[in-house]
Amino acid sequence: MKTCKFKQMQIERVLSGVQPSGVPHIGNYFGAMKRHIEMQDKYEDLFFFIADLHALTTQKDAKLIKEYTLELATTYLALGLDPNKCVFWKQSDVAYHPYLSWIFSCLTPIPWLERCHAFKDAKTTGKKEVNAGLFTYPCLQASDILLYKGTLVPVGKDQKQHVELTRDLAIRFNDIYGKVFPEVTPLIEDELAVIPGTDGEKMSKSYGNTITMFAPENEIKNKVMGIVTDSKGVEEKKDPTKCNVFKLYKLFGNEKEIANLAKRYKAGGLGYGDVKKMLLEKILTHFAPFRDKYNELKANPVKVECILKEGASKAEKVALKTINEVKEKIGLR
Repeated sequence: MKTCKFKQMQIERVLSGVQPSGVPHIGNYFGAMKRHIEMQDKYEDLFFFIADLHALTTQKDAKLIKEYTLELATTYLALGLDPNKCVFWKQSDVAYHPYLSWIFSCLTPIPWLERCHAFKDAKTTGKKEVNAGLFTYPCLQASDILLYKGTLVPVGKDQKQHVELTRDLAIRFNDIYGKVFPEVTPLIEDELAVIPGTDGEKMSKSYGNTITMFAPENEIKNKVMGIVTDSKGVEEKKDPTKCNVFKLYKLFGNEKEIANLAKRYKAGGLGYGDVKKMLLEKILTHFAPFRDKYNELKANPVKVECILKEGASKAEKVALKTINEVKEKIGLR
């Protein structure tokens, strides 16, 4: 009788980090946070961290680093990120991130870093200080991923280049010293249309045009009612595809609701003030189930910090195993 041998499927390790650059807003939620949380039901092995070391390349206010880090963690947990389903920690709580980054920086040719778009953009536009941290950013990012032997990295198209550099560094290390790191694949997510802010530009903290999820209701109302529109009157026909309020409404409405609203735009007789009220109701309703949890965690920051510390303890055990392998290979152990 023949014995059937089944090849065990490799469980992909999904890893992603988010910078604490400000109070999370609707653009962050639909751009990344919602997808990260949904991954808990799709993948068995998830690592999510708050990239506070990366934030130091641009943020020099120590108070804000702490404030934004805690706010980001609180928001993720309130929205449904479950520390029992993933490893969730703060990057700076595991000292092996910069340790491995140094090793990778000694393997990275300067031209590789000079080609990276984050450095080139900063150098060209002059909007950011071009410091050494920004230049070697991809080495730390490679460390973040390979320290935990991540195999799938969910990113937008703008970050694909950095993940590919991580893959190249893994190959270079393995070729020189012997196999340690796995193949890394960028998990390119479907691009959302640009989410407009209250002024019509891309929603961004740097533009001051954001709508945050858990702000007081009056603050959210003022933001929504202040969204920039054209000057067409109530009775005039309007183009929904050119309206910022409609674009935001599409994020929350179902297909039938969106189609019906588009018809009303084209028919005339609908004022922008009425649409803003509809959008406000959608926003408040969507985030209402999470608000109590947010308020509870906001009032108990020690609980959030303990969750991050527990996550760091789990992450550190995995990281230490990788570091010991690396040290053995390169002659430091």
